[in-house]
Amino acid sequence: MESTNLNIRTDKEIKTAAEKIFAELGLTMTTAVNIFLRQTIRENGIPFALKLDVPNDTTLAAIEEGRRIAYDPSVRGYTNMEELKAALEQ
Repeated sequence: MESTNLNIRTDKEIKTAAEKIFAELGLTMTTAVNIFLRQTIRENGIPFALKLDVPNDTTLAAIEEGRRIAYDPSVRGYTNMEELKAALEQ
């Protein structure tokens, strides 16, 4: 297999911290990056979840609405699917 160079830029502190972890695992930076690239190919995408830490405004509003409905005694609740279906058909 033919090799090629891959040049990337990152903060010096990030590189140093990552190299320390890789060294403890017995890996070089090159080996670690190659593991990442191979796993990306195997999974046909990024090999870990990419997500936001904080819900966006729409999600926060939906959560609040759900909490309001859950604790509002005047909101009708259903104990089974038949009751819900009957209510939806009205």
